[in-house]
Amino acid sequence: HLSTELLLTRACRRERRMLFSSLTFIFLFLPVVLAVYYLAPLKIRNLLLLLASLIFYAWGEPVYVVLMILSILLNYCCGREIAANAEDERKAHRGMIFTVVVNLALLFFFKYYGFFLELVNSVTSAELTYRELALPVGISFYTFQGISYVVDVYRGKAKAQRSLLNFALYIALFPQLIAGPIVRYEDIEPQLAQRKVSARKLGQGAMLFLIGLAKKAVLADTFKTVFEEISASNLSVPMAWIGCITYAFEIYYDFSGYSDMAIGLSRMFGFELKKNFDHPYVSRSVTEFWRRWHISLSTWFREYVYIPLGGNHCSGGRHILNLLIVWTLTGMWHGAAWNFIVWGFYYGVLMVMEKYVWGSEVDRLPSPLRRIYTAVCVLVGWVFFFSPSLGAAFRYLGAMVGTGGGLLDAGAGYVFFSHWLYYLLAVVGMSAFGGRLLRRIISLPESETARTVVAGILFFGMMAISVAFLVTETYQPFLYFRF
Repeated sequence: HLSTELLLTRACRRERRMLFSSLTFIFLFLPVVLAVYYLAPLKIRNLLLLLASLIFYAWGEPVYVVLMILSILLNYCCGREIAANAEDERKAHRGMIFTVVVNLALLFFFKYYGFFLELVNSVTSAELTYRELALPVGISFYTFQGISYVVDVYRGKAKAQRSLLNFALYIALFPQLIAGPIVRYEDIEPQLAQRKVSARKLGQGAMLFLIGLAKKAVLADTFKTVFEEISASNLSVPMAWIGCITYAFEIYYDFSGYSDMAIGLSRMFGFELKKNFDHPYVSRSVTEFWRRWHISLSTWFREYVYIPLGGNHCSGGRHILNLLIVWTLTGMWHGAAWNFIVWGFYYGVLMVMEKYVWGSEVDRLPSPLRRIYTAVCVLVGWVFFFSPSLGAAFRYLGAMVGTGGGLLDAGAGYVFFSHWLYYLLAVVGMSAFGGRLLRRIISLPESETARTVVAGILFFGMMAISVAFLVTETYQPFLYFRF
């Protein structure tokens, strides 16, 4: 059990961290960095952006900058060594394995060490003690980027980076540092050496940033408050389902909002990152859902775990084992707790069932039924994800089927109808229709000048509303900060 003093210390550390959805970032850090970056000569822009990234990362937790620098040096030096031994397969392979193991060891120590000791204590009745350490922000993301780099160099899919500055910027680039997307080195390598900045890209990036800011500040934070109120109430069947749906909206608009902001910020500095979400809640199967949700993570596990295990080019039994391994590891990546492990295994089982048992039957269902099937599977999964323990997850699932309360609850209706506008916006925004509607409104005027004015009014209004929500809210970190 953590002491009150330690809990307060960790809370203070979290509140000192800089967020994209903070007034300090929006009105101080970002304008200053953009101004200096655009006015600086091309030759020093990478250096300036790296320094800005280290300052951003060190805000509130300066000690962990040392850990990031060590990770950068480790992967840079080992990548060069692997490339130098390309003709000697044994040495190159040994160097790659060494680097991957060290990366994973650092991640294990900070993220899973306490969980592992607690597991040992529960199994052996030992009383091993440990000191609770604050999880370095973004360690799961930049560790995976470092691993993808050295593996791609070993495979010959990428050339070892000669410039330590460019490689450090790849690892530490602040827009995608703390919660992704996970950027593969081969996708960004040419942009580290040369990229274009323009007023058009700056404007496009700013608009995407504002869309993400509105998702986070207006929708995600509102749903967070509603979900907390629901969780503290007596859970009837309708209240439990509304709570689960509310959390589904919260995590989607929180994480996709962050991804939009990260991609928009990167574009403002000349980088083009791949999208991380593609309207996942309209999926017609669980398999499709994971092709649309957190795309960079799914791609990483496919390329660096699933395919090396044999993928689907093996026997049926081995393929099933591969799927279960990958999805259990995916759950572990999200958190050091049994509910995350069960969450990952749950999806592994669903993937196996869709592949070998009921997938063909689902494909023959009408599209609306397929979407309902997927939505129910995903909502059940979120219960394991947001619950503090496995016992709490099963109690919540029980409430969803009637073990915790009745079928009628006036409170559930009150929660829904008092926030109906947010739920409506969430439904519109989670589909492609929302984006088409926004583009349609902007394109209504006939002249280019009028369209520019309309776009300016819309996005200025979006920013004003978001800032108004930020001013009235307390510190609201991104959910994926803990990963």
